[in-house]
Amino acid sequence: MTQKNPKKSPFRTDYLVIFLIILGAIGLYFFFMEMQPGPKTITEDELIILVENGDVTSIQVEYVGGDNFNLWKITGRYAEGKTPSGYTGYELYIYGDRLDLIYDAVSVYNSNHVDTPINLQFIPHVTVDIWSIISTILLVAVPIVFVVILYRSMASQNNRAQDFTKNRARLSRGKTVKFADVAGADEEKAEMTELIDFLKNPKKYAEMGARVPKGVLLVGSPGTGKTLLAKAVAGEADVPFFSISGSDFVELYVGVGASRVRDLFRVAKENAPCIIFIDEIDAVGRQRGAGLGGGNDEREQTLNQLLVEMDGFNPNLGIIIIAATNRPDVLDPALLRPGRFDRQITMQVPDQKSREAILKVHARTKKLDPSIKLSEIAARIPGFTGADIENLLNEAALLAAREGRTVITSQDIDEAADRVTMGPAKKSRKYTPKEKEMIAYHEAGHAVIGVKVQHATIVQKVTIIPRGQYGGYALHMPVEEKFTRSKKELLASITSSLGGRVAEEIMFDDVSTGAYGDFQQATKIARSMVTEYGMSDLGPIQYESNQGSVFLGRDYLKEKNFSDAVALEIDKEVRKIITECYEEAKRVILENKDLLDNIAKYLMAVETLTKTDIEEIVSTGKLSWWDNREKENNHKEKLENLETETKDQNIEN
Repeated sequence: MTQKNPKKSPFRTDYLVIFLIILGAIGLYFFFMEMQPGPKTITEDELIILVENGDVTSIQVEYVGGDNFNLWKITGRYAEGKTPSGYTGYELYIYGDRLDLIYDAVSVYNSNHVDTPINLQFIPHVTVDIWSIISTILLVAVPIVFVVILYRSMASQNNRAQDFTKNRARLSRGKTVKFADVAGADEEKAEMTELIDFLKNPKKYAEMGARVPKGVLLVGSPGTGKTLLAKAVAGEADVPFFSISGSDFVELYVGVGASRVRDLFRVAKENAPCIIFIDEIDAVGRQRGAGLGGGNDEREQTLNQLLVEMDGFNPNLGIIIIAATNRPDVLDPALLRPGRFDRQITMQVPDQKSREAILKVHARTKKLDPSIKLSEIAARIPGFTGADIENLLNEAALLAAREGRTVITSQDIDEAADRVTMGPAKKSRKYTPKEKEMIAYHEAGHAVIGVKVQHATIVQKVTIIPRGQYGGYALHMPVEEKFTRSKKELLASITSSLGGRVAEEIMFDDVSTGAYGDFQQATKIARSMVTEYGMSDLGPIQYESNQGSVFLGRDYLKEKNFSDAVALEIDKEVRKIITECYEEAKRVILENKDLLDNIAKYLMAVETLTKTDIEEIVSTGKLSWWDNREKENNHKEKLENLETETKDQNIEN
């Protein structure tokens, strides 16, 4: 784990050890060379006799004395087999006036020698054998290097076993994310500002006797920006930021998770003030001692250690824990009490204003057409989270690049929105004429209900181009964005969902499987009205809860507060609501059958109708841009036919 100074030395220790070993081997080599026997000192007469007998292989003469000494040094090597025991060569010091004796002995006489230093070698001087030196060094160094590598391998095995219990947190000191990068979360950023001020000026709060929250729990749906907000807090505070996932604590062996928690907080104390961010904390913070199969010893020990570190006997001054989860209902109550996670900040799905702000952030790196208005895009994508919006613009950019455009157009954004919500269009799927007509009337039924039923959502787009599992779909949007829905609005939503099936039944006296998704949505709304919202004749009583079992899943074991007799009444009420809405849908479509025919006719022709197209069909019964195109095509076809007939007559004549 990274310590206080996360920067590593540029030189590894093992390389330094090997370098020192090789350097020592070289030193040992020269040391032993010095310990070898030296040259033998001889006289002039002995040298002359050696040269005359051919007992030497080389001789060197060099000037070694000053002007007053006129001293010369004569050195050389013995011939093979002539070296006296214990000696490697010979050396002789003489004065310059006796050099002629040496020259006579070797038949090299030079009467014009000068007083400058000379170096006469009558037989080529034997050079140092470098390969001999290298081989000697290798003989010493290789075994030592092998031993060092073997030792380090054994040490790495031990270190690997010790690293198993260390935490997996990643340390980040960068300032890449700021509050300016987190759009549409003004209230949440205001809550976090206090934490940043504490990290920068802890003394101010200590003097006032104030206790800053030790932990903040970020709760929200996936993609709402929990992790991004935590990174922005670290970037604004300019402190070390440790990020880790809840699953990184849990291992197969009991005790490893608790050890990693201790190691994480130990390192955090060394880097205080700092922030610890635990993503998906529900992986380690689930309720203890519950479930059908008993508890999980490893998870519970890890959670116990986390509880102690967050609020135990040893205070963690300067450490703030930020955690994120989308399942706060499964967390242990001890983890949520004051002193641990003092605050819970809910990250909501952004509203229209927030969506526009998020679009502006992600549009900074995109080349948008100047005619695009982000406010209009934000109005067309209710329910999109920050991650969805980022993906929307990215898909639009990919579509524009695929088509070879230099800017992103509104058509690219519309297509990207459809791809994100429903999947890519499957234009290769071919319908039979009968199937295409039935799908067109099905989607036209949804459109008619959206236009004619009060409190119904407005149809923004209707298409018969297949996407994902659906042969077509109608995109509905409320008149204005709301956070609550009335009983009339819910009934209108059920009626709108049933409009497609009603249209099939009226026009074809037959039905298809295309309404299974509509029935699923209608049944879900009706049952929630009866069992959760108290919007039925059974009274304002909540019979079911969406919480379910925290260990068996949300929908596997719902909490039920009723008997079997009441269950029958609930089923009757759900059936009653859906039946009434079905009859209402049938009445509306029968009264507006001409509108149904018009919308279906244009759907079969153009395959996709926008809100503007539907409004024009409702008000005028026509679609002008398509009718004009058809007129032009018919006119061209008549002219082509006329030209063909004229040519045929000329040929006959």
